[in-house]
Amino acid sequence: MVGSLASESGNAPVKFGIFDWIDSNGGATADLYEQRLKFLEYADRAGFYCYHMAEHQGTPLGMAPSPSVFLSAAFQSTRNLRMGPLVYPLPFYNPLRLAEEICMLDNLSRGRLEVGIGRGISAYELDFFGISVDQSRSMFQEALDILLMGLKTGKVDFEGEHYTFKDVTLPVRPWQQPYPPLWYPTANPDSIRWIAAEGISTVTHYPPMEVMREHIELYKGVYQENLDRQDRLNGNEQDPKFGITRHIYLADTDEMALKEAKEAFADFIANFNHLRILNGDDSGRTDYLADFEGRLADGLHIVGSPETVTRTLKEHLDTTGSNYFVGSFFFGSLTTEQTMHSLQLFAEQVMPHFTTATAG
Repeated sequence: MVGSLASESGNAPVKFGIFDWIDSNGGATADLYEQRLKFLEYADRAGFYCYHMAEHQGTPLGMAPSPSVFLSAAFQSTRNLRMGPLVYPLPFYNPLRLAEEICMLDNLSRGRLEVGIGRGISAYELDFFGISVDQSRSMFQEALDILLMGLKTGKVDFEGEHYTFKDVTLPVRPWQQPYPPLWYPTANPDSIRWIAAEGISTVTHYPPMEVMREHIELYKGVYQENLDRQDRLNGNEQDPKFGITRHIYLADTDEMALKEAKEAFADFIANFNHLRILNGDDSGRTDYLADFEGRLADGLHIVGSPETVTRTLKEHLDTTGSNYFVGSFFFGSLTTEQTMHSLQLFAEQVMPHFTTATAG
């Protein structure tokens, strides 16, 4: 059996997604939601594959702390764009209630839901729900077992350390069978081995390109070794994604793009570092994260004119071997007009270079 996992940007079409924290821009929250929905209506028409949104609690980094609520609105204003949380931190949820929400969203979208799962790594946010970091791993595993049992069979009978459910029936079933595709973002080699063996898709935010190449090669090797396993958690997904995520911004010239992106990114990173400070981070990494030029030099931002972005993106894809690119187009204090122009330049002048298979 041969898998369909594509990697090299020169050999196969690349899919494009969007990642969004929905961080505060200092304005009215209602306007922020309306802005995002307009962007998603355009992304739907422009041919983006999927919109992934973060979940954060009690911080301006995440102004949409209930992804299910936001996605239920977004699905109604789109027709083709796939969407999903990246991630649902499973310890934050009653797994039965989450299974029901996933079924509702999958039906509201007629099968366009993608489900990201994670255990939650922010001590501040875990404490928000009275959960310790030490509990989160075992809670995640129990919650995942219950969630997939309920989605796959419509019944849950489970007794564990954290959750016990006796003969529960879930009459609402997912549109996609046995359940929507699963995602687990990570840059941890041990976690990569697990998700690759299970066929679970992933994206990573921060490693440099050479490290990501090693991770992708590891993923592909373990994935191929497990293709014939019939019990893989995400075995129904025939084209798992291993994607890279970068902050990305386009304008008509390199100079304009760099100026506007740097100004807006300062506001985003203030929101981002706010959560790190709440978590008691005294490592000094907040200074690096706020260093726009340093991160740009390390390849963690892609900024410039369409020509510059096309050239830089090709380098990222060729070096990493990724089959999926996820752009963080929305961040900080970018205006609606600036962001829409950036999206349009990317969709109209960059994406076409990568969405048609060519000879290597």
